[in-house]
Amino acid sequence: MTAQPVKIISTDSLQIAYLEHGASDGWPVLLSHGFPYDAHSFNEVASILTQAGARVIAPFTRGFGETRFISADVMRSGQQGARGRDVIQLCQALELKQPIVAGFDWGGNACCTAAALWPEQIGGLVSYAGYDIVDVNQQRHAATPSLERVCWYQHLFQSERGRECLAENRYELPRMLWREWSPDWQFDEATFARTAKSFDNPDFVDVVVHTYRWMHGHTVNDPTLQRLEDRLAQKPKITVPTVTIDGANDPLKPGGTADHAGMFIGQHTHIVADTGHNVPQEAPQVFADAVLTVYNWLK
Repeated sequence: MTAQPVKIISTDSLQIAYLEHGASDGWPVLLSHGFPYDAHSFNEVASILTQAGARVIAPFTRGFGETRFISADVMRSGQQGARGRDVIQLCQALELKQPIVAGFDWGGNACCTAAALWPEQIGGLVSYAGYDIVDVNQQRHAATPSLERVCWYQHLFQSERGRECLAENRYELPRMLWREWSPDWQFDEATFARTAKSFDNPDFVDVVVHTYRWMHGHTVNDPTLQRLEDRLAQKPKITVPTVTIDGANDPLKPGGTADHAGMFIGQHTHIVADTGHNVPQEAPQVFADAVLTVYNWLK
């Protein structure tokens, strides 16, 4: 696929960098990545969708790529309310009318948050890992020993030692996670290097560390987002048409998320891909087909 130029647009707190694929009058799709990935994760997905008439927007989330905070005074928050609001504000800035939003990892969380809090602005949802809204109270309690072991990076980031480790190893640590989370994906160094450039963002370490400390209840919320987090703590059900996806070989999601079905009260189906964590790059056709399923429901 031909490399797309990075575009930038301003919202209340960010200058958001994004890749745009397809015709400007296509049906709108926003694809949201997570950690430690970037907007290039969706290049092959975007190619499939644009052939079906979509206009695809793939932003670099806060702390990644050329996305920048508009002021030193804006908190470098990585909490879900911030990332969900970023999705909505980007859609508004680009005048995307009820787009399908689709994401994985942090991006799945951001898209679920946007769909739960602003359903009138969202046409449909594709979410990797089911109902991906963080329950901080639950995160304060232990998981199984096997899952705690897989989540070693989250525990590392709770300390200043972990911040230093990420700052000094911002390529090697993510490369380890790619290998661990997608055990059967044979990515090449060029693929990783293309994304790793996004980790040079000056706010990368602060946003990543805040995300995982917030998730574990070990740091403060952005006070401007408390109202949103209070609503999310009530576990609002998602009403927009949704396809949820699991990766059968994802060590972060043992057993999958089929039991989340009750959290989706609109049209919903759940699929399982023969992949690890990074479905958009491991199986782009599966991810694109999920978006196309939602699009066909909406027609």
